[in-house]
Amino acid sequence: MSTTLPGTAVILAAGQGQRLRSELSDRPKGFLQLGQRPIIEESILRLLATGIGDILIVTGYLADHYEALARAYPGRLRTVHNPQFAASGSMYSLYCARELVEGPFLLLESDLIYEPRALRLLLDGPAEDAILVSGPTGAGDEVYVEAPGGRLHAMSKDRAQLGAAVLGELVGISRISAALFALMQRIAAEAFTRSLRFDYETDCLVAAARERPIHCLLAEGLLWGEIDDPSQLQRARGGLHARIAALDAGVHPGVAPCDH
Repeated sequence: MSTTLPGTAVILAAGQGQRLRSELSDRPKGFLQLGQRPIIEESILRLLATGIGDILIVTGYLADHYEALARAYPGRLRTVHNPQFAASGSMYSLYCARELVEGPFLLLESDLIYEPRALRLLLDGPAEDAILVSGPTGAGDEVYVEAPGGRLHAMSKDRAQLGAAVLGELVGISRISAALFALMQRIAAEAFTRSLRFDYETDCLVAAARERPIHCLLAEGLLWGEIDDPSQLQRARGGLHARIAALDAGVHPGVAPCDH
């Protein structure tokens, strides 16, 4: 079965980064800088290098930083604001993008560092709905993915709550078809009648997987990290980001932003 390749990426960037306040007193989490550019701009350059030409950032906390970044990438970077960012979960942020996204898209989080291979694995794979899973990282705060037969069944930070078919750790990069996004919106709209604190992965994707197969793609040896607390930041600074940067240099040396 042929599938339509995503030409759009959605980056969820509304969070306040409360566990990193000592590092981020005046910036949102995506503007952590471990190299020459903020980590979200590194992600944007990776996406552009794969041929993704339309990137939508869902903003919230200190949104003006992302608005300024969008002006540096005219025609390639857009923003939409989640006005309820302080009182909602990640699925509400994604829900805010529903009228601005047509067709399939890649879904990412703003606090990730990852090697370019992560994107290619999802784009080159045959599954139109897929989440990326890695082997053990020891990073702390992992989300484990239970996937019997390679299909999403459950996720939890408590591995003991899952069955025997734990495939690995959730990376936070997914490929979402238009049909899956429509299903997620329907599930979310009902959940929002009770609370806006509903997350796209552990809540919505797991619920959607009961109605539609979602492939779990294991990326062995993948270099990646989420930066959500001081220990994860230390891990990134301890060599992980440098190793990823070395791979970046070989993948998108010719991709550059417009003048800031």
